Amino acid sequence: MKKPLLAALTTLVITGTGMAPAAAATATATQSTAPAIQAVDFAGTVALSNCSGSVIRFPASADTDPALVLTNGHCLETGFPAAGQVIVDQASSRTFGLLNASATQVGTLRAAKVAYATMTDTDVTIYQLTTTYAQISSTYGINALTVQDTHPTAGTAITVVSGYWKRTYACSIDGFAYRLKEGSWTWKDSVRYTSACNTIGGTSGSPVVDNATGKVVAVNNTGNEDGASCTLNNPCEVDEAGTVTVRQGINYAQETYQIPACFTTGNKLNLNASGCTLPRP
Repeated sequence: MKKPLLAALTTLVITGTGMAPAAAATATATQSTAPAIQAVDFAGTVALSNCSGSVIRFPASADTDPALVLTNGHCLETGFPAAGQVIVDQASSRTFGLLNASATQVGTLRAAKVAYATMTDTDVTIYQLTTTYAQISSTYGINALTVQDTHPTAGTAITVVSGYWKRTYACSIDGFAYRLKEGSWTWKDSVRYTSACNTIGGTSGSPVVDNATGKVVAVNNTGNEDGASCTLNNPCEVDEAGTVTVRQGINYAQETYQIPACFTTGNKLNLNASGCTLPRP
C-alpha cells in the first residue's frame, strides 16, 4: 500500500519493506517542485496527518448536506481494518487541511464521524464533516469534487492529486485487475495505472481525477514496490482463472463509482439502498 507515513516505519521494522518517513521527506524536496498539471488542480483536496484525500460529493448531494472526505481504508486513524471488517458511524474528530487550486492550505476541516471504512473489496474511508458544502464554499471559496457514478474506462487520461505532498501524477488508466491481493486483503476490479503514475508513500487516499470531466473515478491506494507476489507493498493481480501476475513498479487505485448509490438523502449512508454493493458489517 502507499502507506500512511506514520505506519511506514513500523512496517519497515516488522516486514523489512516499505518507505520510511525520512525517505518520503526526501522525495518531497525534489518532487514537489514539479509543475502541476494544468487541467486538474488541488482545489477541494485535503492533507491528512499521514495521507491524502479530497472533499467529495455525489450527483444527488445537496449544498446543505454535511460534506464528506474520501481517503483510503488504510489511512484510518485507528489503524488498518482487518480483512472482512467494515466500520460504520465511528466517532472521529480528525482534522483535514483544505487546499485551494494552487495547493495552499486555506482552512482546517473537522470530522464528525467515520461514516464508512473498509479494506474489503475496496480500500476506502469516508468521513462526515461538521460543515456543509455551502459553508465550505462560502468560507473558503472551495467546491467539493464530484464522484462519477459510472464505471471508469480504460485509456482515460487521469491525474492523481496528492494533498499531502502537494504533487500531481499524470497518466492513463491502463486497465483493470479482476482481483488485487496484498497480504490478507483482496480488492475487486482495481484500476491499474500506466507506468507514468509512480506514486509514493503519503499519496494514499489521493483522488484519481478524470482530466476531461474533473470527476473522481477512483482513490489511489497501492503499488508493487519490490516485485514480490501478493505481499505487503507488493500486490499481485489474480484473474478469473486464478492466474497470478506481478507488475513491479506499477501502481493501482480503487474504483469509486459504486459509492454514490450507498448514500441517500442528506448524504446518509444506507448500505441497504438499491444498487449499493459496498461490503456490509
